[in-house]
Amino acid sequence: MSPDARFLALGDSYTIGEGVAEHDRWPNRLAEDLNLPLPEIVARTGWTTDELAAAMDAQTFLPPYALVTLLIGVNNQYRGRDLANYRAEFTQLLRRAIELAGAESGRVVVVSIPDWSVSPFARASGRDLAQTAHEIDAFNTVNAQVAAALHAGYADVTAISRDRGGVADMLVGDGLHPSAAMYMRWLAAIEPAARRALSSH
Repeated sequence: MSPDARFLALGDSYTIGEGVAEHDRWPNRLAEDLNLPLPEIVARTGWTTDELAAAMDAQTFLPPYALVTLLIGVNNQYRGRDLANYRAEFTQLLRRAIELAGAESGRVVVVSIPDWSVSPFARASGRDLAQTAHEIDAFNTVNAQVAAALHAGYADVTAISRDRGGVADMLVGDGLHPSAAMYMRWLAAIEPAARRALSSH
């Protein structure tokens, strides 16, 4: 891969890697595996779709990017936002991501929302865990539909997050966010999709 091929990662705590070292963030690990420069990350813990959009408004981008990833929506679910709102805002974010990829939708990979209901944080929260998992599935149905409609790639990390996602070594100290070990497992789903994106024209 050309050393000037740039990678943009858009999202929330799962993209910025809340609680892990910078080199253990999955976008950084992915860039290393794909021989890309370190990614430009526009993500912050707690962001919803509209907050990511506002941050993008304030950001200076240098398109086209060879690869763009988008992982957003867990905080919409956590805050009780409705699916119609998510569909509309996610669609706009994905359209922007595609534009940043030089209007090549195949160079964009949507990453599914992991299921935080398996975490100790969730168990201690008093929330209905089955309902939380059901809602995450519904949000992921939406982002998968939007990705397909706009011809973007898709990487499903949700099943991986549910498998051992509540085990201590798969979490950082807050009992909620994934550890470096869990992010490495995510790459089994993300890296093939990213390779397909980089080979698309």
